[in-house]
Amino acid sequence: MNTISRPRVDDAATIHELVAAYDTEVIGSPDMTLDDVADMLAEPGADLDKDGWLVHDSEGRLVAWAWAHRVGLSDLVDADVIVRPGVEGLADELWTLVLDRARELAAEAGHDAATVDVGVYRGDAAKEAHAKEHGFEPGTSYHRMRIDHDGPVEPPAPPPGLTLSTGETEEVRRKAHQVHQAGFAEHYGFVKVDYDHWYERRQSQSSTDWSQLVLAELDGRPAAVLIGNNQFVPDEDCGYVATLAVLPEFRGRGLGRFLLRNAFAADAARGRKGTILMVDSNNTTPALGLYESAGMRRVLAIDVWRRRP
Repeated sequence: MNTISRPRVDDAATIHELVAAYDTEVIGSPDMTLDDVADMLAEPGADLDKDGWLVHDSEGRLVAWAWAHRVGLSDLVDADVIVRPGVEGLADELWTLVLDRARELAAEAGHDAATVDVGVYRGDAAKEAHAKEHGFEPGTSYHRMRIDHDGPVEPPAPPPGLTLSTGETEEVRRKAHQVHQAGFAEHYGFVKVDYDHWYERRQSQSSTDWSQLVLAELDGRPAAVLIGNNQFVPDEDCGYVATLAVLPEFRGRGLGRFLLRNAFAADAARGRKGTILMVDSNNTTPALGLYESAGMRRVLAIDVWRRRP
């Protein structure tokens, strides 16, 4: 008989083993590190007594893991259900629990209903079928892009009037937060958050390195920001561009390309094998073309399915 319990922070290793088995079945190799799982369990605002479920079989083996997490104070809830390959009959029950919790999370933030997103690896027909059965529809698609570094990369020449600052000071971080919020305002799934929430979430993540936040100011005015971190260092030995935002009034001046190539040079100087980023294929700016023209290639696709109220 299966038993359902709530996760704890010290369950990270067990959950990681399950997720790695699932990833390997679907895409051929693990896609999350132990630190990634630990960071999820320590997510600010997460209530492990209400927001997650573990299912163990009669022998005590973890066979499924599910969770729901509200984004800020919005009605948007990120969620997932992961079942060990070869184990049948658990997904529907867990999705019912997840969607019920999503409604509760939305209500706690003052919303009448929840919008729920789940990421599905391209080609995972079983999870896609479960998403459809539970009322999810295609939302958008993200492509993981990568460029390899075989040696030093020449830093790009800065445009006239450009100054760069890194994120070790609160003053720079606050400016970066403002650029990020304005630069991503029209993007899929974006939820506006205040500085304290923005900072707390990043500060809680083991991959955060504030020296990899680069704020670009043009003629003394904040114009663009790139936020890198170490998420892909343990498993891929690659730098990661988590965020690249250019304010609308500064677009078309090559700032995005400059910051991207500057990140390539910095990652190569750190001895990284490459640089990785994720891009929304339905981005309101032509980001996919920018990354491909800079030499990046697509290595993985994740489709986001959305259940609307």
